[in-house]
Amino acid sequence: MKLHDLAPFTGELEPDGDYDGLELRDLDLSGQDAENARFLGCRIAGCALDDASLTRAQIADTELTEVRAHTLGAVDSAWRDVALTGCRLGAVTAYGAHLTRVRIAGGKLDYLNLRDGVLTDVVFEDCVIGELDLIGAKLIRVSFVGCRVGQLDVTRAALDRVDLRGAELSALRGMAHLRGATISPDQLTDLAPHLAAHLGLTVED
Repeated sequence: MKLHDLAPFTGELEPDGDYDGLELRDLDLSGQDAENARFLGCRIAGCALDDASLTRAQIADTELTEVRAHTLGAVDSAWRDVALTGCRLGAVTAYGAHLTRVRIAGGKLDYLNLRDGVLTDVVFEDCVIGELDLIGAKLIRVSFVGCRVGQLDVTRAALDRVDLRGAELSALRGMAHLRGATISPDQLTDLAPHLAAHLGLTVED
């Protein structure tokens, strides 16, 4: 993604705002309300977004770099051709969100709630996720590369070409809904006790 000739933004975010070709750098945007806002061709770098709202926001052709927030609301938001790099986020509530061609790399997220969302061509790369909630979500061509995930929940999710081989999983929920995922032999070994429990099998020597 190449963003050139961006104009500096120094104001405050507003509901229904239209932000086009702007650079938001090292700003404290905590608590600001960008509900229904539109971001196109922007760079958001080094900003604080604690308790900010991106509810139903549309974010396209945009970079977010080293953004930080303890809590961030992005319910029913839409992300297209977006890169998030080195972001440190606590609880991100983004259920119902649509992510298309999104790359999340090199950051840390304590809790990412994407329940009932739609993820298409999404890559998680070299990031740490404490809990990834994908209950009821639809995933198409989603991959993990060099990631650590504390808990992954795919209960009632629909998976299509989801590559989990690059994810170190500590806990997994929704075992019955893994159809459409690819895992490694080592992951299969790690998941064997959970699979046995799911199938009601008793394993004895």
